Amino acid sequence: MRCDRGNVGIEEQACREDHQSRAPLYDARVTGGAESEDELRSISVEEIADAVVDGDSPISSGTALSALRHRTFRIVYLGAFASNIGTWMQNVVLGAYAYDLTHSSTFVGVMIFAQLGPILLLAMVGGLIADKVDRKKFLIILSVEQLAFSLALAWVVRSASPSHVVVVLMVVMVGVGGAMFGPAYAAIIPGLVGRKDLPGAISLNSAQMNLSRVIGPPIGAVAYHYVGPAWVFAGNAVTYLFVVIALMMVALPSLPKVAAQASRWRELTVGITVARQDRVVGRCLFTVFAFSLLALAFLGQMPVVAAHNLGIDPKSANYGFLYGSFGIGAFIGAISIGTVFSGVSKPLIVRVCLLAYSVSLAGFALLRHALPAYFVVAVVGAFYFAFITALNTAMQTRLKDAVRGRVMALWIMGFGGTVALGNLLVGPVVDSLGITTVLLFGAGVALVLAWYADVRASDDQPAWGAELAQ
Repeated sequence: MRCDRGNVGIEEQACREDHQSRAPLYDARVTGGAESEDELRSISVEEIADAVVDGDSPISSGTALSALRHRTFRIVYLGAFASNIGTWMQNVVLGAYAYDLTHSSTFVGVMIFAQLGPILLLAMVGGLIADKVDRKKFLIILSVEQLAFSLALAWVVRSASPSHVVVVLMVVMVGVGGAMFGPAYAAIIPGLVGRKDLPGAISLNSAQMNLSRVIGPPIGAVAYHYVGPAWVFAGNAVTYLFVVIALMMVALPSLPKVAAQASRWRELTVGITVARQDRVVGRCLFTVFAFSLLALAFLGQMPVVAAHNLGIDPKSANYGFLYGSFGIGAFIGAISIGTVFSGVSKPLIVRVCLLAYSVSLAGFALLRHALPAYFVVAVVGAFYFAFITALNTAMQTRLKDAVRGRVMALWIMGFGGTVALGNLLVGPVVDSLGITTVLLFGAGVALVLAWYADVRASDDQPAWGAELAQ
């Protein structure tokens, strides 16, 4: 605001305060003060650019825009986004390739379990390591490991009749790296933005994962149709370089020093201890475990839904667009938590969206035409990721950094690992009862969880984990 003599009242007071705040710097410039000159030199070009972009408009804490003002977060976020595009290219093709190779829902379940199953065994190990070592080096090593085995998978599937065992083994090894990468990556996010901007960062992180789900599947499906699965898996391998480069460009916050626990086992199971003693954390984790195990089977079985219910060839571009429609909805649901619903109670969002997810999933289960399915599956995705983002935010605001990696390992186990287990178990059920019955059962589970998932925090219970950080 320009301070002219004509300003009066509130504007006059604001002008006076603005002039007073600038006066010391102005006086120092005139007098040539050494300290002020050093301060001026310390102002980076990037900070000046940020000031120009932001202007005088305040940005509320906890929003997506507020999180994006943190430079390190922006770099890591964009690197992860580029890498996740490749991941979803591979994910959508893995299920379609497994179905095209065997025409068996059971083998599709085996492939999904090979991809996500390692989370059940290794996420807690990854969380423990993430709380003990240099997280930057750890994440880079895991990214390179996934790159190497994605290339190996591409080499194996060049054959017209590859060994099913070797294909599954390569997918398992990619999953091993992903299982430990997940909790380590989740653990660094709060340190990049601070506790006040954590809700916006979580919303953005969920949004980029789902925007990559929009971009990756159509690319993967089209590439699968024209050049085959090997090139898709090789392309995914290349995208791991983006997250490696991003991590090498930044310095991550150092870990807080933590007193050694009585035993390695206790250190490994700290996340379980937190879940048992903090009601909010416990309910959040149980909800994500039960939901992913029993109400999310349609994601892994999407090729079966497309082929049996909607008449869509899993090897066609239309299948990629179906998956992409789900991703568009999921992106909208995730980003809404850090934007239009940033000020709304997260526990309330959790229960409302679970109820809406139940209704929309039941509608998707009963569809038999492709055109409306593109729209309905987008609605399912929107309510799914609005719910999951709000639930994650409610839980993460309860945690201290010293235990965050190990608690987030349990979250990753529930969010990804139980999806794999659910698909492994549901494969034979789909073969015998049909995919529609499985989807309707999942809608019923979501309805029950809408009643159970009361994750409101009581005023007398502080954020958990401080005791373990001492």
